[in-house]
Amino acid sequence: MKEFALKLIRGIAQKDIPREHIPLVDDLIRKKILKVDGKIVKLSNKYRIGKIDVARNGTGFLEVLGMKAKDLLIEPEDLADANRGDLVVAKRKFGGGGRPKAKVVYILERAFRYSVAYLKDGMFFNIKNEMPISVKASKKSINKLPPNTVMKIDNESSIITDVLGVLDDPSVDEKISLALFNKKEEFSKEAELEASAYSDPILPELYPDRVDLTHLAFCTIDPVTAKDHDDAIYFDTKTNTLYVAIADVSEYVAPMGAIDKEAKERGFSIYLPHKSIPMLPRKLSEGICSLKPDVLRLSFVSKITLDENLEPIKEELFEAIIKSRRKYSYDRVDEFLARDFRNCDEIDKELLEWMLPLYEVTKKLRQKRLLRGFEFTNPEIRLILDENGELVATEIEKETPSHALIEDCMLLANKATAKMFDYGIFRTHEEPDAEKIEELLSELAEVGIFTKEFNTIHELFLYIQKEADKLGIKEHVDKLLIRTQKQAGYTAHNIGHFGLGFEKYTHFTSPIRRYSDLTLHRLLKAIITQNKKQLDFILRNIEALAVKISELEREAAKVEWDFMDRKFARWAAKRIGQRFKAIVTDPESTPIAQLEDEIVGARIFLPRAEVELFERVIVEIIDVNIATTKIYAKVVERLDVQE
Repeated sequence: MKEFALKLIRGIAQKDIPREHIPLVDDLIRKKILKVDGKIVKLSNKYRIGKIDVARNGTGFLEVLGMKAKDLLIEPEDLADANRGDLVVAKRKFGGGGRPKAKVVYILERAFRYSVAYLKDGMFFNIKNEMPISVKASKKSINKLPPNTVMKIDNESSIITDVLGVLDDPSVDEKISLALFNKKEEFSKEAELEASAYSDPILPELYPDRVDLTHLAFCTIDPVTAKDHDDAIYFDTKTNTLYVAIADVSEYVAPMGAIDKEAKERGFSIYLPHKSIPMLPRKLSEGICSLKPDVLRLSFVSKITLDENLEPIKEELFEAIIKSRRKYSYDRVDEFLARDFRNCDEIDKELLEWMLPLYEVTKKLRQKRLLRGFEFTNPEIRLILDENGELVATEIEKETPSHALIEDCMLLANKATAKMFDYGIFRTHEEPDAEKIEELLSELAEVGIFTKEFNTIHELFLYIQKEADKLGIKEHVDKLLIRTQKQAGYTAHNIGHFGLGFEKYTHFTSPIRRYSDLTLHRLLKAIITQNKKQLDFILRNIEALAVKISELEREAAKVEWDFMDRKFARWAAKRIGQRFKAIVTDPESTPIAQLEDEIVGARIFLPRAEVELFERVIVEIIDVNIATTKIYAKVVERLDVQE
């Protein structure tokens, strides 16, 4: 809805109004909230659309959408039943002086269409905060449900839409995490039917205009469990030319088709420890789109020729057919890069002829990039689950040489494609606010990191990282630095990428799992073929789409985090009374620590504890709430930093 609301603010042609929104538009026109100017429907100047925030005293604030404007004050009596996070139409109120005010006149979308609740003592409780929830169900039907039954509730009708399972069963965690953000794994029959229409392998004679690159020794490098291979690389050592071949998803996903509609609603693939929830039907994501070895695949190729200073002197983009020689895991490539060539066959030797020189090139590229960008230590925590879905171990996935090799190849391709347009879909990241920087410096002073004046934020952050490394807390300080920054997202206008230090950047390399990249492919093809009609259509909707994709990215991440918290809580619930090492990550209000023991990464709440930032402690687990995922502990010992 936020995407469509942006179109109403900017003005939308009547013919472009989606069928499902026609009744809404008609209602808003009748109420004179929207005005019709010829064939364009647009929000009246008297009104603003935005999201509601509500303070503890009941006063509301409207975060105005689509324009740079201060939040509008909304008195409690003018909220009209709107709650925090709701998307609303508000009418400006003039007169009286002071802060600009408004009155809610229409609720476009509730922030939380669905809730997840569980049954306890004949009542339903919200699984996130344990507040009672009203549900329309007969006592007879409720009495048939076992205790701790978990269900999905439609907030508008208060009707149970799905029974997910029981809270005591670990297998319900996945269903809860998906339901909280209204996500699903299954695709519609129409989407599955559309996906099954493509034959695999491809027939090259059907694509005579594509560049034949099957003679080049491409390979893919991914996690060992990966089934969807977006990208393959090849490096021509004689000409210093990198080929980044990306799965040509746009060839198989027609705009406005059944697959496209679902992909647009999902936005991103979701990765859980035991499975993925793909953006595209598996027949595409793990089938004909995936750049599997030894089969012909359609690809969209970024070809970049570098000079002796590793600056691009020629950048090309074209459709091609490739045939990957091998599917490598990161671990296997790390062995190669460490000069461990045991069990190499002839194909490995062919690929190593260009892979080893490319690694040397990417190391130099990274050094150049870090003169303006950053490298944060932010290891990914991977959960190991048993066959019952219970957490048994955690692994820290740190960046290795193979990760760095692939990352810098992808960065080159993303930068190259971003140069091809000035208005479209960029991956952007703004500098942190001065206020946030001040908060950061205050926190760092508490742990003994004091800073002086610097010319740039880049210099400041590098100094902080250096000092944190001396104290042995760089990983944790890096998390503070990340938290200080604004969240990266997608925008139609370019504002640069602060974290990477790039003036122009986009996402081109993962169309199987990101709708942003699929959209970009369509945009680039329209530019290359000079298809003005297609280009105009894409750009007419691009700003609203960028907003929507940014929100979907955050939702996908929240699903993954919620699932991890649920597994941590179940693990902790069986260890009440046991003691573990932890480090304090937030000493304010209710302090929070993070486990650093046999299990790593679990958040632990320390009620009434007086602790300091980054203090290392021994905690004893005293209580766990499986529903809300909260783990509570008390500090029983304070450790010296060196321990």
